[in-house]
Amino acid sequence: MRVLTIGVDPDLVDFTAMPELDAARVRTTGAAIRAELAREGFAVTRCVIDLGEAADAVLTRALTGGEFDCVVIGAGVRVVPEHLRLFERVINLVHRLAPGATICFNTDPSDTVAAVRRGLALRAGR
Repeated sequence: MRVLTIGVDPDLVDFTAMPELDAARVRTTGAAIRAELAREGFAVTRCVIDLGEAADAVLTRALTGGEFDCVVIGAGVRVVPEHLRLFERVINLVHRLAPGATICFNTDPSDTVAAVRRGLALRAGR
């Protein structure tokens, strides 16, 4: 199973809406999560985007790099009100370029594995 994780570069995130997080914690936890997913047999591709128009090109390259079974869109893309337009662009690119993938969301980096499991269960019809 192939999983794509999409997140905003932690150096660019305003963590005001997520005070329990900071850039260092996001990086450390993200690495641990990717390792855990790999141990469970998932092939994980990480896509780190910026907050501008370059995000579309970076995400397009990632999405066209192969078929994905599940796409995780991180909280940094979704929960910051100023990222609404970015979130819309991300959703629409995933919808267009990975139509067979389920889309799932985490609430913070620590529950990404659970989000992937939910997404793959949906894909399997459970």
